Amino acid sequence: MSGRLVGVGVGPGDPELLTIKGLRALREADEVFVPVADTGEVGRAEATVREYLDEECVTRLLFALSDDAEARERNWTNAAREVSDHLRDGKTCAFATIGDPNVYSTFTYLARTLREIVPEVEVETVPGITAMQDLASRGGTVLLEGDERLALLPFTAGESPLREALAEFETVVCYKGGGRLPEVLRVAEEAGRLEGAVYGARLGIEGEEVVGASEMVGREGTYLSTVIFTRRGAEFG
Repeated sequence: MSGRLVGVGVGPGDPELLTIKGLRALREADEVFVPVADTGEVGRAEATVREYLDEECVTRLLFALSDDAEARERNWTNAAREVSDHLRDGKTCAFATIGDPNVYSTFTYLARTLREIVPEVEVETVPGITAMQDLASRGGTVLLEGDERLALLPFTAGESPLREALAEFETVVCYKGGGRLPEVLRVAEEAGRLEGAVYGARLGIEGEEVVGASEMVGREGTYLSTVIFTRRGAEFG
């Protein structure tokens, strides 16, 4: 009998934003896995989990998202094979991921590959607080109200999709790929949407930066950057 795979969203960085349900899922799992980059440094998900579980209770999975498609596929397959050994023993395996496991998450790749290796695996997710929610709170920004709509794009989406989103949606959020931040801010400025926008990086951890997006013009952001464009700007704080 195959075990269960549970993707647990642990929030954007602040350990206190891990939900009670997420914490219970981690503590009740037979095995807890966290993603680690090929640099070996402790990532946000692992740091959050270590706040609540002893280090020896956590298994690190190499999950470097290389620019090389073959390398990415190899990473996912190797990680899935390691987890599959425990699933075949009927264990419950939890995989901690920053933010939410169903939003731009490494968990998606792991679960998809594991279903190919262990088709009978039971997959569940525990939602987590996202970076845009945390940044909205820290930046005093109301994401949506009334009939307003929100578009979520990666920085790498390109100019055309970003222009369309800025023109059509009251709120636009950009995730991931902060190296494209100058291009994104240029497009937003041309669209008249830069004023009132908020930028955030390393939310809830050392080196946190929450500033008006206009202050980032000419600068690159970190990979896990977030920018929120609204038609109102900050309302609180």
